[in-house]
Parts: sequence; C-alpha cells; structure tokens
Amino acid sequence: MSNREENALWSIFGYLLSGLIFWGGIGWALDRWLGTGFFLLGGLLVGMAGAIYLVWLRFGRD
Repeated sequence: MSNREENALWSIFGYLLSGLIFWGGIGWALDRWLGTGFFLLGGLLVGMAGAIYLVWLRFGRD
C-alpha cells in the first residue's frame, strides 16, 4: 500500500469517527437537556450520513 493510499484511509477513518463523535455528542447533549432518548440515535445517523457524504465528495468523484 502506498503512502498516499494510507493517508486516504486515515482521512476516511477520521471523517467517519469525527462525524459520529460530533453529531452523536450533540444528540447526547440534547437528550440530557430535554430528558428524551432519541436524539442520540438521530445524531449518530446524521453524523454517519454526513461523514459518508464528505468522503464521497472528497474521494468518490473522480
């Protein structure tokens, strides 16, 4: 595996992880603040969808 491919894999991993952490954290905070139990799941789904979209924009459109 070349260095460029390895950097791309780490970038993709970073996008996916940061999307989950950021939007999942927002959902978790909303759940704690409002006393609900569904914003965490919504935040995780939005984070994953957004991260996949960003990966597609950066690496998938050649």
